[in-house]
Amino acid sequence: MLQVCLNGARSRAECSQLPVTAEELAVAAREAVAAGAEDVHLHPKDRAGHDTLEATAVAAAVSAVRAAVPGIPIGVTTGAWATADPYARAAQVRAWTVLPDHASVNWHEDGATDVAAALLDRGIGIEAGIYSGTPAAQRFLDWPGSRRVLRVLAEITEATPHDAFHAAVGLLDELESVAAPILMHGEDTAAWPILQLAASRRLDARIGLEDVLHLPDGTPAAGNAALIRAARQIVQDTHRRTRRSKS
Repeated sequence: MLQVCLNGARSRAECSQLPVTAEELAVAAREAVAAGAEDVHLHPKDRAGHDTLEATAVAAAVSAVRAAVPGIPIGVTTGAWATADPYARAAQVRAWTVLPDHASVNWHEDGATDVAAALLDRGIGIEAGIYSGTPAAQRFLDWPGSRRVLRVLAEITEATPHDAFHAAVGLLDELESVAAPILMHGEDTAAWPILQLAASRRLDARIGLEDVLHLPDGTPAAGNAALIRAARQIVQDTHRRTRRSKS
């Protein structure tokens, strides 16, 4: 599965074509799905362009994107940078009026299990975010509800491709006992090498302006659709080479 991460916690100061409003997210999602994305992850924004978990913003973003790409699963963030207090984050989830199909929960953040419980109570799938270089993997595995998640996000945060590769291999070893599907992704200069590693391991992957602003050749990406097209090509080429090596 290839997921598009449309915007993340970035701002227009970093990327002039970043989709921020509900209408912009809908257009970006439609273009990315046409390019081959099979799932959508987005960060609802407030009027100032900051991430928010407020019900009105979540409803607007999810409703607009769902209308633009009917049948495609849509997920949102529950990152602590949007609402620092974990009890307030869980309360915001319980107040959502339009429900996404899934939401990411970062397991290194305080209150992850409370937010996860709120999502499960609402019938929203959980993407368990496990950051490399943190105790998140063991915290997640120790959680009694770990087998109830939709998928696990192996989130590689190391900056260089070399460090990211070694961190990714180590994190996958830590997650060896996980029964749920694993989606692995990297950031910035490590995004493309980690996507190729995910493809070689037959894992789910994601790409989008949240993770990287440049195409594999280093040129600025025109938008999420361009990143998805490049990612699909890498995944297809990697799978083709893997099949040939086994024949």
